[in-house]
Amino acid sequence: MARFAEPMTRLIDELRKLPGIGTKSAQRLAFHVLRSPSEDAEKLAHAIRELKARLRLCSICNNITDVDPCTYCTSAVRDQRLVCVIEEPTNISTIEKTRSFAGVYHVLHGTLSPIGGVGPEQLRIANLMTRLPAVDEIILATSPTTEGEATARYLADEIRRAESRVKITRIATGVPAGSDIEYADEITMSRALEGRREL
Repeated sequence: MARFAEPMTRLIDELRKLPGIGTKSAQRLAFHVLRSPSEDAEKLAHAIRELKARLRLCSICNNITDVDPCTYCTSAVRDQRLVCVIEEPTNISTIEKTRSFAGVYHVLHGTLSPIGGVGPEQLRIANLMTRLPAVDEIILATSPTTEGEATARYLADEIRRAESRVKITRIATGVPAGSDIEYADEITMSRALEGRREL
């Protein structure tokens, strides 16, 4: 790496810690900050400080929020008896874009991964179990990866053991809209067939 003044090197090193940011991107961002007006750099620094100081996890669903409970958990128009279990807070925006889900969420903050050292204790499952008496249906919306599937199976077993009357569903997976089935792998095609519905 080229040698820069110490403050620039320090900023580049910090920026490189961000996901998806390599050395070149970190340098571009650092030089952009340097060239920006001082007030823009101050606004960025202030936004980062505010983010760390004010955001926390919702005590009910574990979503990132600045009010506790979060706006989903306190909404009068959302079905509080329908809970969608997701891996990360960023998954909420993906589901909300569909405008077809009117329930609430529960964020696990990861998936089971024995190889990565992530067991049930590392996930935010305990407060999901306390919600069960007030829930009619749990939608397991973890990714269709090995870890996501294992997490969904584990949760389904735990929920059945704790509250047998709760309906447990899994999101369907299959061929994406607008794609050609010629390019679908066998797992995707198999799930598309399994998740078929009557027309």
